Amino acid sequence: MVDNGRYGPFFIYNFRVIERKLKDFLLKGKKQLTFVHICQLWLLMTPGFHFRRRRWKQLLNYNNMTSIKKVFALAVLAVGIAAPAWAQESNVDGKDYKPFPHMFVGIQGGAQTTFTNYDNSKLITPITAVSFGGWFTPVVGSRLHVSGLWNKGGFRGAEQDFKYDYKNATTNLDLMLNLVTLFGRKDYYPVNVYLIGGIGLNYAWDNDDAYAHKAQLPRAYKDDLFSHNARVGAQLDINLHKNVSLNLEVDANSLGDRYNSKYNSTDDWQLTASLGLAFKFGYKKAKKPAPVVVEEEWATRLDTIWYDDVVETARVEDGKMTWEVFYPINKSDFRAEAQLKAIGEFLKDHRECKVDIKSYADKGTGTPAINKRLAAERAEKAVKALVDAGVPKSSITSSSYGDTVQPYAENDKNRVSIIVALGLKDVKDKQSVKKFRTKEVRYRVK
Repeated sequence: MVDNGRYGPFFIYNFRVIERKLKDFLLKGKKQLTFVHICQLWLLMTPGFHFRRRRWKQLLNYNNMTSIKKVFALAVLAVGIAAPAWAQESNVDGKDYKPFPHMFVGIQGGAQTTFTNYDNSKLITPITAVSFGGWFTPVVGSRLHVSGLWNKGGFRGAEQDFKYDYKNATTNLDLMLNLVTLFGRKDYYPVNVYLIGGIGLNYAWDNDDAYAHKAQLPRAYKDDLFSHNARVGAQLDINLHKNVSLNLEVDANSLGDRYNSKYNSTDDWQLTASLGLAFKFGYKKAKKPAPVVVEEEWATRLDTIWYDDVVETARVEDGKMTWEVFYPINKSDFRAEAQLKAIGEFLKDHRECKVDIKSYADKGTGTPAINKRLAAERAEKAVKALVDAGVPKSSITSSSYGDTVQPYAENDKNRVSIIVALGLKDVKDKQSVKKFRTKEVRYRVK
């Protein structure tokens, strides 16, 4: 039955204050951290009821805790297995959420046994558990934990040996301490080990099997029984995802003396081991770090820029072009369109032009009188063609020689008018020259 005299005042601790006290206790203490010290630390952390000093002296009595120490040997082993993983520090920089604070819902399943003067291996029963809680800082969290459902007890006497079944449910308010972040340098690790301590209420019922042996079990209760539950344990938690983690938990629960229908003036101890999943939610969005503003420093320098420049030099060039216009026998018509076009181009490109026309006749045909006439006609018609083409008459001179002069050795070529154009051409010679200029450049120093 519940003994209300066992409970003390109700304390609610600020989680940051608890974290500071824990670090002072664990990091600055000069004593060796024994199992008893762990339990005392659990008492300091528990945000709930405190037992009377006499009850805790019984709880922490070395003579009554031989079996429970074996439980924590397993917890220490779990810590040793996880220790290499602690060194694998993880950082959540760059994530869009803060790992703390957050809430979680957990489900677990495993096995339990209650210590008594019976073969405990024959009293193992399955256990299920659900929990709801949260981590308020990287070190401190809490949860409401409900577990049960089946349990067994056993009696061994001089003449009788029997087991009996009953059911139970435990509701506990636990405080959780993350040892990895407490001693580590980061706020987040993929593998963590939690120290768990809490207190709650246990309800046992369906104890008909034990009550049927009232003669052997005089403390057996008939219907149901309420008793306290004080818990200390450890949990290995492995993050699988931002919202899911896998955990292995081992707990030692201290229940009322009549819990297993027996009485020996000390609490009954129950060992539980379970495997479960925790589903995490309620993360806060991480604030993006403000950009670092660096004060800019600027300076000015003179740069030398080399480039290629083109220099033009003016000069006058003497131009001269010669064209030939050949005639059929006994003909004087000036038919030379190509030559007229070329003469016009020359006159455009030159200044102070002079055009001289000399006309001839071949000695191999005709008479000297006829050849003289043909040469004169050829010169006259050539002048007229040039004037009609736009050549100023004042710049044209002409002469004819009949057959008295033969400019070519071949007879037929001497039926010809030879036109020579002279003029001055303004020419600009271009030359590439290397030059440089200076340019003021502003550049950033810092």
